[in-house]
Amino acid sequence: MSLQRPVGSDHQLARLLQIGVVLEEVVEARADQHAQLTDDVADPELRDLLDEAVEESAEHRDRLESLIDELDAETVPFEEIQTLVAAQYETDRDTDGVLYDQLANEETAYKFYDDLIGAIRASDVEFGVDRDRLIETLSEIREEEAEGAEDVTRLMEDRE
Repeated sequence: MSLQRPVGSDHQLARLLQIGVVLEEVVEARADQHAQLTDDVADPELRDLLDEAVEESAEHRDRLESLIDELDAETVPFEEIQTLVAAQYETDRDTDGVLYDQLANEETAYKFYDDLIGAIRASDVEFGVDRDRLIETLSEIREEEAEGAEDVTRLMEDRE
């Protein structure tokens, strides 16, 4: 499914929002896994950053699921994503690796929401959810992802 074209239907919008939910679930599960692996690292800034990422992703997921509910579509349960991440994603306790991974997560999410907003704005379809609220919600999430990327970058720069 390309985000280079306008969103053409409620069904397509629901699928794209579900991709956002899955993206948030992956970010949450990875940040949570990093936090568990870095429990013994005496780095409160890193721990706070990871805890905030977990909390923010859960909140984003709830907001996206609320939009999806208005479109009568189901989402993928978080437990399924968490299991996949645990089974397929390996990491070490290297702080730099954790920070680079978290930066990639934040940037990926930002790009996804930026593209999705553009595809919705380019569409002339009337959706089953209020367009202004949809764009406002996605824009707020996108900005929080941008702030997260800035926070990670700042923490990385402080360590240089």
